[in-house]
Amino acid sequence: MQHGLVLIDKPQDWTSFDVVAKMRGVLGTKKIGHGGTLDPLATGLLVLGANQGTKLLQFLLGQDKSYIATIRLGQSTLSDDSQSEILGTKDASDITAEQIDSAIFALTGPLDQIPSSVSAKKIDGVRAYDLVRQGKEVDLKPKSIVIRDFARTSELGHHEGLVDFDISVSCSTGTYVRALARDMGQALSVGGHLIGLRRTAVASFVIADATAITEEPRWISLADAASKLFPSYEISKDQEQDLRHGKKIELESAEPEIALTRERHLIALATKTGSQYKSISVFQEEQ
Repeated sequence: MQHGLVLIDKPQDWTSFDVVAKMRGVLGTKKIGHGGTLDPLATGLLVLGANQGTKLLQFLLGQDKSYIATIRLGQSTLSDDSQSEILGTKDASDITAEQIDSAIFALTGPLDQIPSSVSAKKIDGVRAYDLVRQGKEVDLKPKSIVIRDFARTSELGHHEGLVDFDISVSCSTGTYVRALARDMGQALSVGGHLIGLRRTAVASFVIADATAITEEPRWISLADAASKLFPSYEISKDQEQDLRHGKKIELESAEPEIALTRERHLIALATKTGSQYKSISVFQEEQ
């Protein structure tokens, strides 16, 4: 049985659950999860954990992500992307590149972002998109996010009063890129939505290392995967035994959380407590 992570380039119109279901058969195991959902519209990097690799997924949830996308100005939609009905249309042909770049600058840095109404956010235990489909009003609270890098990467394309252009964005977890398109359209008074989205990175994992859903997947071992998330330290056999028996170990490091390996096998993830480290997750010996 193999353990670790698999990077998949999710195709458009597939849900993240669709990919997980497909890969259960490909990888021959039921124990598979993903490290962050992608909308059906989106393509790009989906990080899957299999078997003991699922224990690493929780540490991806708070990590930064990077995207490339295409924004359309001149139309607003219910879902803030092209997968729902158009709510309004306004001529955007007079919008300049300078105005767009100024709007991008204003949306860079720490923000309080209102999530898209057609989203998986829960209101009193019910998904926002289910409430919208029922015709109910959705009032989502702003969420603090950070847009670390946001740039226009193409010239403007004009057609029938609409304006399309490409962007790249790196952001904190919880960011809705389609909400950025919506907010930009509102700031420019013409409306806006997303017509294309591709995730290119999650933490240190990048799309260049992913395989298509139709290709033979490449495994990232537990030790290699953990080393991309934490500083990695080699330990002795005695230290391994101590960790497996719930004991703390001495280690010269100032890092708050670390990955502990022996002979290229991941033994544990550990957190600093005083001058010692205690395990927060111990991995079984791989068979």
